[in-house]
Amino acid sequence: MKKVLIITYYWPPSGGGGVQRWLKFVKYLRHFGWEPVIYTPENPESPQLDQSLVNEIPAGIEVLKIKVWEPYRWYKAFTGRKSDERIQTAFLSERKKPGFTEKLSIWIRGNVFIPDARRFWIKPSVRFLKSWLSENKVDLIVSTGPPHSMHLIAMQLKEQTGIHWLADFRDPWTNIDYYQDLMLGKRADKKHHQLELKVLQNADAVTVVSPGMQREFNIIHKRDYSVIPNGFDSSDFEKSEEIKPDNDFSLAHIGALVKTRNPLNLWKVLKELCEEDAGFSGSLKIKLIGNIDVYVRESLKEFQLLEKVQIQSYLPHDEVVKEQMRAQVLLLLINRTPNAHLILTGKLFEYMGAGRPILGIGPQNGDASQILSKTGAGVMVDFEEEKQLKKYIWDYYKCYRDSNLTSTFGSVQQYSRQELTREMANQFDRLINR
Repeated sequence: MKKVLIITYYWPPSGGGGVQRWLKFVKYLRHFGWEPVIYTPENPESPQLDQSLVNEIPAGIEVLKIKVWEPYRWYKAFTGRKSDERIQTAFLSERKKPGFTEKLSIWIRGNVFIPDARRFWIKPSVRFLKSWLSENKVDLIVSTGPPHSMHLIAMQLKEQTGIHWLADFRDPWTNIDYYQDLMLGKRADKKHHQLELKVLQNADAVTVVSPGMQREFNIIHKRDYSVIPNGFDSSDFEKSEEIKPDNDFSLAHIGALVKTRNPLNLWKVLKELCEEDAGFSGSLKIKLIGNIDVYVRESLKEFQLLEKVQIQSYLPHDEVVKEQMRAQVLLLLINRTPNAHLILTGKLFEYMGAGRPILGIGPQNGDASQILSKTGAGVMVDFEEEKQLKKYIWDYYKCYRDSNLTSTFGSVQQYSRQELTREMANQFDRLINR
């Protein structure tokens, strides 16, 4: 088999969305003639742990690890956090709004640790992997980010070894939704853009997860970018016939609910419907599975919905899949940020695998909206829209009340993890044969 070295910060037992993409590629790469070797930290600072994902790793996969030094121990002490508390991404604050020390820490993170807090892993990783590569042949190197320090490791390895390199972007770099929250000075902002451009110029191939990212990167540096989106693993849903939808009229959101995803129009409409119809009020359950920002909790309280809410901070992925299939309606909440149109979150595809109706709130001209429309998997309502949103929810409720709330999808097989891995393997083959 051809061999590929995959440099990734997130790997089981780390949990969360950052793990899924390359875990699933690795699961199926052998089917297409590629043997993966994983390089990952021995002691990462992961937002969650998920032991169920360890079972997804194919037998015999070689995993290389060395320790990483990160400044999080200092950060936790400085901000008064416990040493075992996990750091959440995207500036999610669960218990209190950010104070002075939190804001100062964010400034330091953005202006000192460039491109991210894993920058101290770059030199030791290059040294370790260069030595390993001198005794172990690989045909290709892949880096996946964020964190974008992974790309800088791969870039130096390519420079020193000449091995082909594919850079995979699960999220944008300088156009990521929270980039403006980093409080960057001019020097730091310039450095981020310089590093981003250097990666895009020097990688032998670049893959992105959405057409919007493809367009945005072409503005930064014009070249061929291949779109390979996230997807769903059909094997996760093999026992779907055993899972029955909730008895309640449940609206479920899976994943972190940060401030920029707080759907104020949804909370307002749900409050109105509860006041207008006792049956709706008695049946409604809002299931939020993931960490919830303090601003979201305040909004739920303001709209008198807290008693309707069931919050589960984190579930293993195998349990998340069951919750997706139980939900009457799945909520797809797009970040209300300048890059909202290009956000194509991995949960959209898992929602499709679950086969339940999807209600999205976000830009109607965005990448996620186009996929919902193309597949018939659900509908997208704009951030400000209330009248149409209210109608959709009421129509869903009437179908639920009549015991016929189902979803009829078009073709979604192109988003299966197996097919997407085939596409990625084809990328590999073209790269090493050109």
